[in-house]
Amino acid sequence: MGSVWEFIQSGWLNEHILELLVGGMGLALLLSFVPKIDYIADSVSKFFLWLGMGALLILTFIVFYDITARKLFHGGSIALQELEWHLYGITFLFGIGYTMAVDKHVRVDILYTHFPKRVKLGINFVAILFFAIPLALLIITQALPFVVDSYLQHEKSGDPGGLCCRWIIKSMMVVAFLVVYLQSIGELRKIYRRWREGQ
Repeated sequence: MGSVWEFIQSGWLNEHILELLVGGMGLALLLSFVPKIDYIADSVSKFFLWLGMGALLILTFIVFYDITARKLFHGGSIALQELEWHLYGITFLFGIGYTMAVDKHVRVDILYTHFPKRVKLGINFVAILFFAIPLALLIITQALPFVVDSYLQHEKSGDPGGLCCRWIIKSMMVVAFLVVYLQSIGELRKIYRRWREGQ
Protein backbone atom coordinates (compact mmCIF):
# COMPACT_ATOMS: atom_id res chain seq x y z
CA MET A 1 0.00 0.00 0.00
CA GLY A 2 2.89 2.33 0.75
CA SER A 3 4.12 2.10 -2.84
CA VAL A 4 0.69 3.22 -4.14
CA TRP A 5 0.79 6.26 -1.88
CA GLU A 6 4.35 7.04 -2.94
CA PHE A 7 3.30 6.75 -6.59
CA ILE A 8 0.39 9.16 -6.05
CA GLN A 9 2.66 11.62 -4.23
CA SER A 10 5.45 11.32 -6.81
CA GLY A 11 3.95 13.92 -9.13
CA TRP A 12 3.56 11.42 -11.99
CA LEU A 13 -0.14 12.30 -12.30
CA ASN A 14 0.67 15.98 -12.85
CA GLU A 15 3.46 15.21 -15.30
CA HIS A 16 1.17 13.04 -17.44
CA ILE A 17 -2.09 14.91 -17.04
CA LEU A 18 -2.68 15.35 -20.79
CA GLU A 19 -2.19 11.64 -21.47
CA LEU A 20 -4.52 10.80 -18.58
CA LEU A 21 -7.22 13.13 -19.88
CA VAL A 22 -7.01 11.83 -23.45
CA GLY A 23 -6.86 8.22 -22.24
CA GLY A 24 -9.81 8.79 -19.91
CA MET A 25 -11.84 10.32 -22.73
CA GLY A 26 -10.99 7.37 -25.01
CA LEU A 27 -11.87 4.87 -22.30
CA ALA A 28 -15.18 6.65 -21.72
CA LEU A 29 -16.00 6.43 -25.42
CA LEU A 30 -15.19 2.71 -25.48
CA LEU A 31 -17.18 1.97 -22.32
CA SER A 32 -20.16 3.89 -23.68
CA PHE A 33 -20.72 1.00 -26.11
CA VAL A 34 -21.13 -1.48 -23.25
CA PRO A 35 -24.79 -2.53 -23.15
CA LYS A 36 -26.75 -1.27 -20.13
CA ILE A 37 -23.84 0.90 -18.90
CA ASP A 38 -26.34 3.78 -18.73
CA TYR A 39 -28.58 1.80 -16.37
CA ILE A 40 -25.61 0.89 -14.19
CA ALA A 41 -24.47 4.54 -14.10
CA ASP A 42 -27.98 5.75 -13.25
CA SER A 43 -28.24 3.17 -10.44
CA VAL A 44 -24.87 4.17 -8.96
CA SER A 45 -25.77 7.87 -9.16
CA LYS A 46 -29.13 7.20 -7.52
CA PHE A 47 -27.41 5.24 -4.71
CA PHE A 48 -25.10 8.18 -4.01
CA LEU A 49 -28.05 10.55 -4.18
CA TRP A 50 -29.67 8.52 -1.38
CA LEU A 51 -26.43 8.75 0.61
CA GLY A 52 -26.45 12.51 0.06
CA MET A 53 -30.07 12.72 1.17
CA GLY A 54 -29.18 10.72 4.28
CA ALA A 55 -26.34 13.16 4.97
CA LEU A 56 -28.80 16.04 4.58
CA LEU A 57 -31.21 14.46 7.03
CA ILE A 58 -28.43 13.91 9.59
CA LEU A 59 -27.25 17.47 8.96
CA THR A 60 -30.74 18.79 9.77
CA PHE A 61 -30.80 17.01 13.13
CA ILE A 62 -27.25 18.09 13.99
CA VAL A 63 -27.98 21.74 13.18
CA PHE A 64 -31.15 21.60 15.31
CA TYR A 65 -29.25 20.03 18.20
CA ASP A 66 -26.32 22.42 17.89
CA ILE A 67 -28.53 25.54 17.83
CA THR A 68 -30.60 24.26 20.75
CA ALA A 69 -27.48 23.47 22.79
CA ARG A 70 -25.95 26.88 22.10
CA LYS A 71 -29.04 29.00 22.64
CA LEU A 72 -30.64 27.20 25.57
CA PHE A 73 -27.71 25.59 27.39
CA HIS A 74 -24.80 27.84 26.33
CA GLY A 75 -23.05 24.75 25.03
CA GLY A 76 -21.95 23.74 21.60
CA SER A 77 -19.30 21.75 19.89
CA ILE A 78 -16.60 22.64 17.38
CA ALA A 79 -16.67 19.03 16.17
CA LEU A 80 -20.41 19.23 15.46
CA GLN A 81 -20.00 22.49 13.57
CA GLU A 82 -17.26 20.95 11.43
CA LEU A 83 -19.41 17.87 10.88
CA GLU A 84 -22.14 20.16 9.59
CA TRP A 85 -19.76 21.53 6.93
CA HIS A 86 -18.67 18.01 5.98
CA LEU A 87 -22.23 16.72 5.66
CA TYR A 88 -23.19 19.75 3.58
CA GLY A 89 -20.25 19.02 1.27
CA ILE A 90 -21.29 15.38 0.94
CA THR A 91 -24.87 16.42 0.15
CA PHE A 92 -23.66 18.64 -2.67
CA LEU A 93 -21.00 16.28 -4.04
CA PHE A 94 -23.17 13.18 -4.07
CA GLY A 95 -25.95 14.94 -5.96
CA ILE A 96 -23.87 15.92 -9.00
CA GLY A 97 -24.04 12.58 -10.82
CA TYR A 98 -27.77 12.27 -10.32
CA THR A 99 -28.46 15.74 -11.72
CA MET A 100 -26.68 14.60 -14.88
CA ALA A 101 -28.75 11.39 -14.95
CA VAL A 102 -32.04 13.29 -14.88
CA ASP A 103 -30.78 16.12 -17.13
CA LYS A 104 -31.27 18.82 -14.48
CA HIS A 105 -27.71 20.14 -14.37
CA VAL A 106 -26.95 23.80 -14.98
CA ARG A 107 -27.07 24.73 -18.63
CA VAL A 108 -27.86 27.89 -20.57
CA ASP A 109 -31.21 26.94 -22.08
CA ILE A 110 -32.08 30.21 -23.84
CA LEU A 111 -31.03 28.89 -27.27
CA TYR A 112 -30.74 25.18 -26.47
CA THR A 113 -34.49 24.62 -26.01
CA HIS A 114 -35.20 25.79 -29.58
CA PHE A 115 -32.67 23.50 -31.28
CA PRO A 116 -33.72 20.30 -33.08
CA LYS A 117 -33.26 17.08 -31.09
CA ARG A 118 -30.22 15.92 -33.07
CA VAL A 119 -28.47 19.26 -32.54
CA LYS A 120 -29.18 18.97 -28.80
CA LEU A 121 -27.70 15.46 -28.80
CA GLY A 122 -24.61 16.78 -30.59
CA ILE A 123 -24.21 19.61 -28.08
CA ASN A 124 -24.62 17.17 -25.18
CA PHE A 125 -22.07 14.80 -26.72
CA VAL A 126 -19.45 17.54 -27.10
CA ALA A 127 -20.16 18.97 -23.64
CA ILE A 128 -19.85 15.59 -21.93
CA LEU A 129 -16.84 14.28 -23.86
CA PHE A 130 -14.78 17.48 -23.95
CA PHE A 131 -15.87 19.21 -20.74
CA ALA A 132 -17.56 16.97 -18.14
CA ILE A 133 -15.22 13.98 -18.52
CA PRO A 134 -11.96 15.98 -18.53
CA LEU A 135 -13.19 18.03 -15.55
CA ALA A 136 -14.03 14.87 -13.59
CA LEU A 137 -10.64 13.33 -14.42
CA LEU A 138 -8.81 16.54 -13.59
CA ILE A 139 -10.47 16.81 -10.17
CA ILE A 140 -9.79 13.12 -9.43
CA THR A 141 -6.10 13.35 -10.37
CA GLN A 142 -5.59 16.57 -8.44
CA ALA A 143 -7.53 15.41 -5.37
CA LEU A 144 -5.75 12.05 -4.97
CA PRO A 145 -2.41 13.49 -3.74
CA PHE A 146 -4.39 15.92 -1.57
CA VAL A 147 -6.18 12.99 0.12
CA VAL A 148 -3.03 10.88 0.48
CA ASP A 149 -1.10 13.77 2.07
CA SER A 150 -3.96 14.33 4.49
CA TYR A 151 -3.99 10.64 5.43
CA LEU A 152 -0.24 10.30 5.85
CA GLN A 153 -0.01 13.47 7.95
CA HIS A 154 -2.97 12.41 10.12
CA GLU A 155 -4.49 15.79 9.33
CA LYS A 156 -7.07 17.01 11.80
CA SER A 157 -8.83 20.23 12.63
CA GLY A 158 -6.70 23.13 13.79
CA ASP A 159 -9.39 24.07 16.30
CA PRO A 160 -9.40 22.50 19.76
CA GLY A 161 -12.12 19.88 19.94
CA GLY A 162 -12.37 19.69 16.16
CA LEU A 163 -12.61 16.57 14.03
CA CYS A 164 -9.74 14.29 13.17
CA CYS A 165 -9.28 12.25 9.98
CA ARG A 166 -9.75 15.08 7.49
CA TRP A 167 -8.78 12.67 4.72
CA ILE A 168 -12.25 11.10 4.91
CA ILE A 169 -14.09 14.22 3.79
CA LYS A 170 -11.38 15.06 1.26
CA SER A 171 -11.71 11.60 -0.28
CA MET A 172 -15.38 12.33 -0.97
CA MET A 173 -14.24 14.58 -3.84
CA VAL A 174 -12.58 11.59 -5.50
CA VAL A 175 -15.60 9.36 -4.92
CA ALA A 176 -18.08 11.97 -6.17
CA PHE A 177 -16.17 12.66 -9.38
CA LEU A 178 -15.68 8.95 -10.06
CA VAL A 179 -19.47 8.82 -10.00
CA VAL A 180 -19.59 11.83 -12.35
CA TYR A 181 -17.14 10.06 -14.70
CA LEU A 182 -19.27 6.90 -14.69
CA GLN A 183 -22.46 8.93 -15.20
CA SER A 184 -20.81 10.76 -18.10
CA ILE A 185 -20.15 7.39 -19.74
CA GLY A 186 -23.81 6.49 -19.17
CA GLU A 187 -24.88 9.79 -20.74
CA LEU A 188 -22.74 9.08 -23.82
CA ARG A 189 -24.52 5.73 -24.10
CA LYS A 190 -27.92 7.46 -23.87
CA ILE A 191 -26.92 9.92 -26.60
CA TYR A 192 -25.75 7.10 -28.85
CA ARG A 193 -29.01 5.16 -28.30
CA ARG A 194 -31.21 8.22 -28.90
CA TRP A 195 -29.25 9.09 -32.03
CA ARG A 196 -29.83 5.62 -33.45
CA GLU A 197 -33.51 5.72 -32.53
CA GLY A 198 -33.83 9.13 -34.16
CA GLN A 199 -35.17 10.80 -31.01
